[in-house]
Amino acid sequence: MKKITLLFLIFIANTVIAQEKISTDKGILNFEASVPFFEEVKAINKKASCVLITKTGEITCFVFIKNFQFERSLMEEHFNANYMQSHRYPKAIFKGKIEKFDFKNIASNATEYQITGKITMHGKSKKVIVTGIIKKGAQGIELISNFPLNTDDFKIEIPFIVRSKISKNVNTQLYCVLQ
Repeated sequence: MKKITLLFLIFIANTVIAQEKISTDKGILNFEASVPFFEEVKAINKKASCVLITKTGEITCFVFIKNFQFERSLMEEHFNANYMQSHRYPKAIFKGKIEKFDFKNIASNATEYQITGKITMHGKSKKVIVTGIIKKGAQGIELISNFPLNTDDFKIEIPFIVRSKISKNVNTQLYCVLQ
């Protein structure tokens, strides 16, 4: 009887905890570091993971660097081996908090929130403040954010020979549907 009661309590506890988190592992993170008049430098990662704790507004997102896909395979190879050293630094992580977040107020109308946190990438961390748009969609809670990153902040070296062809300021976009 004690075992059945214990199993029941564990099941109830997991159900309550599960309702406090919404997540996805199918988020889309893309970036562009193109410079006018040169070859386009952009990639997409369709396997971004995000977890939002609905009670507190805490959010964690991470991507595996090797999951970024480029139009040209040689560019992807250089990105992983030379720039991001994905064998040494396999993932990028953002941990933060959505300011003034109240899950009960999420509606189909897009609302802009300020998100403060820390991005860890390439072995370096940087505190950031980004803007996120959150709304209730047909499939779940949609999170959209556009933010710049600077390669110098993460000690990502761009070789001299291509330095004029790749921007140090990287435009980054995140789109997630959390369920």
